[in-house]
Amino acid sequence: MPNTIFITGASTGLGHATALLFAQRGWNVIATMRDPAAAPDLAAHAQVTVLPLDVTKPEQVQDAARRALELEDVDVLFNNAGYGLAGPFEGASDEQLVRQLDTNLLGVMRVTQAFLPHFRTRGAGVIVTTTSIGGLVTFPFNSVYHATKWALEGWSESLAFELKPFGVRVKTVAPGGIRTDFAGRSIVVTQHDAYADALGKTMAAFSKPERQGLGSSAEQIAEIVWEAVTDGEDRVRYVAGRDAQATYAQREQVGAETFRKGVAQAFLGE
Repeated sequence: MPNTIFITGASTGLGHATALLFAQRGWNVIATMRDPAAAPDLAAHAQVTVLPLDVTKPEQVQDAARRALELEDVDVLFNNAGYGLAGPFEGASDEQLVRQLDTNLLGVMRVTQAFLPHFRTRGAGVIVTTTSIGGLVTFPFNSVYHATKWALEGWSESLAFELKPFGVRVKTVAPGGIRTDFAGRSIVVTQHDAYADALGKTMAAFSKPERQGLGSSAEQIAEIVWEAVTDGEDRVRYVAGRDAQATYAQREQVGAETFRKGVAQAFLGE
């Protein structure tokens, strides 16, 4: 019997690429997204079942998990749904804060909790969550996004202790830049006049020619998801992409405070 992976946020980008990769390698894939019509190529694939899922809706999470487990014996959960909230923290509305936390953090926890009885009972399973290099280092004007991704890293590391006795492995994939439409479709930017100059400097630094093209393709990061799922290692963190690996290695080498001062100089001129 083929193995089965359940994926959230599969309509585009990394989720979509991962769904195709696993299907091409003979796995059954349950690909979920808010609008199932958004990925007709997945719906047409013989190895893929597309289900509707908004991770901010607890009842829909429970229903999607129930339907998935009725269809297949799910081996792997890949938590990938999420988006970015950037810009001045002071300019963020309460609605924007709640939605960011609800999607990026609580949504992951809801979906994971829905599958835990299944994994624990069968005595095996892998839970992989997309975090970000932004869960290991920080940059200006991404404070709420960083909060969700750092939380996921800590939550995953702690959860790995809890689930190891039941044969369930917990892992994170922390990509750097991914060359998808994430920056256009999946980022909400807050505004506040008091921070306009500093935000402009940060955006200019991110847009420098030497920073362009540093990211990985969604297909390259999907290969890291495949590695995390199939390598059988007792390992939690997979830093994915050369840019992310270089950034993380630099922080580890020079220390958190020196790295932070370097970011301030590079992005804000301070």
